[in-house]
Amino acid sequence: MSSLYQQNWCRKGSSETLILLIERDKRKLAKKKQEYGNESIVTLKGADRVRKRPAVIFGSDGIEGCQHSVFEILSNSIDEAREGYGNKIIITRYEDKSVEIEDFGRGIPVDYNKNEERFNWELVFCELYAGGKFNNNDAESYEFSLGLNGLGLCSTQYSSEYMDVDIRRDGERYTLHFEKGENIGGLKREKYSKKDTGTRIHWRPDLQVFTDIDISKEYYIEIIKRQAIVNAGVTFIFRNQVGKDFETTEFKYDNGITDHVTELIGENGMTQVQTWKTERIVRDREDKPEYKVKINIAMAFSNKVSCAEYYHNSSWLEHGGAPEKAVRNAFVYQIDSYLKQNSRYTKNESKINFSDVEDCLVIVISSFSSITSYENQTKKAITNKGIQDAMTEFLRHQLEIYFIENPLDAEKIANQVLINKRSREDAEKTRLNIKKKLTGNMDMTGRVAKFVDCRSKDVERREVFIVEGDSALGACKQARDPDFQAIIPIRGKILNCLKAGYDRIFKSEIITDLLKVLGCGVEVKSKANKDLSSFDIDNLRWSKVILCTDADVDGFQIRTLLLTMLYRLTPTLIDEGKVYIAESPLYELNTKDEVYFAYTEAEKEEFIKKIGNKKFTIQRSKGLGENEPDMMSLTTMNPSTRRLIKVLPDDAKRTSEIFDILLGDNLDGRKEYIVENGAKYIDNIDVS
Repeated sequence: MSSLYQQNWCRKGSSETLILLIERDKRKLAKKKQEYGNESIVTLKGADRVRKRPAVIFGSDGIEGCQHSVFEILSNSIDEAREGYGNKIIITRYEDKSVEIEDFGRGIPVDYNKNEERFNWELVFCELYAGGKFNNNDAESYEFSLGLNGLGLCSTQYSSEYMDVDIRRDGERYTLHFEKGENIGGLKREKYSKKDTGTRIHWRPDLQVFTDIDISKEYYIEIIKRQAIVNAGVTFIFRNQVGKDFETTEFKYDNGITDHVTELIGENGMTQVQTWKTERIVRDREDKPEYKVKINIAMAFSNKVSCAEYYHNSSWLEHGGAPEKAVRNAFVYQIDSYLKQNSRYTKNESKINFSDVEDCLVIVISSFSSITSYENQTKKAITNKGIQDAMTEFLRHQLEIYFIENPLDAEKIANQVLINKRSREDAEKTRLNIKKKLTGNMDMTGRVAKFVDCRSKDVERREVFIVEGDSALGACKQARDPDFQAIIPIRGKILNCLKAGYDRIFKSEIITDLLKVLGCGVEVKSKANKDLSSFDIDNLRWSKVILCTDADVDGFQIRTLLLTMLYRLTPTLIDEGKVYIAESPLYELNTKDEVYFAYTEAEKEEFIKKIGNKKFTIQRSKGLGENEPDMMSLTTMNPSTRRLIKVLPDDAKRTSEIFDILLGDNLDGRKEYIVENGAKYIDNIDVS
């Protein structure tokens, strides 16, 4: 209790009085919180405009926002290089999570600005919406630029723990130092006799602004590579500090996106890489001003690789926008027209859609415009109607010419798109059939052969035992609690789902019956069969899926095959802890007064020690089907006495590797495994 309440307590000596005082202060506090008057409205000033609301500028206050702040500085250097000022950019990632970017452009103007009556360094580093890229349409400083709003440099400075700036231009060297958005020491200037120019900025993102500033090496490599792709001829050098040394990675694409598409298709191209370029004057609306747009396209078709990447003013358009819409429209229109003109559709066949084209298309588009409408400040999509219309028309025209001039390529493309379309439609039919088959209601007409259901409808209680054969079915059926325990026997040998294709898997009656009983559908992760996926864990009919097999070699093999099936078709059940293994005893030890069940050799030896000098019999388990119902209930079925092993692989990758080695097509891996581990099993070899 507070000192005030302590004083009141001592003075009044009453608990009732103390309670009244506390309630009075609560009412006062509540009244104060509810006040919302004219003095409640405040404005953020200076660095607080970014530091207190970084997500408004960077899209997030987490690692994504921190990454974007780095990209804002890199963008300025890229804009310089694209204008022809400098052909090299150096990006350094330091171990203390600080960043340095150096270019060899003209150097940021930081001296006194007569028009604004302020120093330029104040404008560009300390003033939002200040910069040299607002008049791109008039080609004053930059014709095309990544930066548009005069936000990036200032916002990154504001969100930094510190920032050091080193600028060389006009025979002078300028340095600036900032801490938490505030300039320390003003602008420092000295004569610079060397001829090189450029800007070097070294800063550390502030953990008081971002929740995470540990930008990975992988992010830098990805973003730098993308910029090298769309800025032909510019060398990007990435330096990553490791101890006292720096790992250096260099990126340079002499032919830009053409080299990238060539790299993507490798030797898997159906067609040669096509490169198309144009420049247009467009407008987004009749009452809007005209502006320049430059379009660069590199394209090829492949039946092994597919990829679509869009860039605008060298910013990767992760969410596409206008270029993606243009590609969808143009490719579907032109290929559909070709198919119709050449009577390639069968009677009553539906037309292609973009997914049929996309599955065999490798395309990279890099566009530039003097006016750009990004979806937001993170620049992941553009919305320019003028760019979309120009790109659509240009692509249609180029594709039409390409098909006329390259009839063999046109035929190959048309054939592959039709194959994709018909495969998609067949897969959709299969998916619907599988979904209906595997997730339909378990009514009397759709009952699985020999499946024994339970009475309870409460999924949280229901358990299903997957048992080995009809004999085990009989024993488990007599030992179970019919209120909440169901049983399905495996009839015959189950298919190895790791090696089999989906067509073989879903033709297996055993597997489809098992999946039907589970009720949750299947997970299909391969791209070619993605439409078959129908998994929904909410449709699972059981709280526990229990694998119940004999404690012998055959039983272990069946258990492994079942686990393989579940691992491939319903891995989420394993991840969610829904799959269990019912342990079966290896030995039954009987004395005059007691019965002991040993599940391992070690347990058997412990029981023998415990029995001591008493007479006893020991019997090796012959299989679930030969067990008495009472024994089955005690050892396998009764929740209070049974032993269950929850299947929860801690390392899914390692599990997959072992499955592949033992049951898959990895023959070399299996040979190595036998060489390394075969000696452990030498005593179990049957040489009779």
